[in-house]
Amino acid sequence: MSLPTSSGTFQPLKHRSGTMRDRLHGYTKRTLGAGGSINEAVALPPGESCAGWVAVHAVDFFNDVSTIWAVMARDPFLSSFGPGEGFPSGVEYRWSEESNGHQRTISVSAPKYIEKVLQWIATQINDENKFPDDEDEDEALRVFQTPQFAALCGQIFRRIFRVYGIIYSSFFGTLEALGMAPHLNTCFKHFMFFCTEFGLLPEREVEPLEVLVKPIRKQYHMAKSGSTR
Repeated sequence: MSLPTSSGTFQPLKHRSGTMRDRLHGYTKRTLGAGGSINEAVALPPGESCAGWVAVHAVDFFNDVSTIWAVMARDPFLSSFGPGEGFPSGVEYRWSEESNGHQRTISVSAPKYIEKVLQWIATQINDENKFPDDEDEDEALRVFQTPQFAALCGQIFRRIFRVYGIIYSSFFGTLEALGMAPHLNTCFKHFMFFCTEFGLLPEREVEPLEVLVKPIRKQYHMAKSGSTR
């Protein structure tokens, strides 16, 4: 698998054909492809597992944000950021890693933080013990419905949100110049509608991007209630 780092390339993580993850992924694609609303696309399909629905979207949203970041990966501008720089106003996302058996928190630049987040998420998703993708749906659901998996997915969604926060704070102008802003906005809206539908983001995470998130949440609730105002 190729990650959006210095190479500037990214190969999306795929769902194995014939599995529950593949079926649920296809449901979302068909809903949006048939002109369905984002609200319809994020709603849990009848008879499906909520845990499985969140699992497949963790993969799909990872692919979305990784593809966007890959556009930036070769920009020499990235090297101009020092540790603690490039984050949304008023916050610094630090990276925690294990060193000599101890957990340590380090200050890194925003681009380096994104690189570490995407590498970490890819490692979790590629671990079949954590993100099963086989034809035995009962076995997959056994994993997806554990408290450990719920905690892992919560961490994945929070970190994807942080990546979006960095992109909007420091790289939106570049992506806009490349004609990528509409795609970025669509991906972030889809992500936020899903997170709002299932309550996946703590409010403390949302606060640094409240100006951006508030109108999207308003659109979500208006569409949910059927209002057009």
